[in-house]
Amino acid sequence: MMLSAEKELRVALARFAAARIEHDVLPTGITSRALEDATRGLCALTGTRTAEDALHEADTLIARHRARRAGAGRGGALVA
Repeated sequence: MMLSAEKELRVALARFAAARIEHDVLPTGITSRALEDATRGLCALTGTRTAEDALHEADTLIARHRARRAGAGRGGALVA
């Protein structure tokens, strides 16, 4: 089961990706502001200051969440 923090991070990543693509395809003031907002949100979630650092930290955090889920699955009781 995905933790709420992981879901929030994945939503922020999806929002950033969509804004980045939209801005790259047809840059406007609106797409620029959307990208800035998405970047700011992702940076806030990851405790970083740049999009590059935020993306790197997001990858690290998701890997930790995945490892916790994998570890929790191994240590639990078997259910038939």
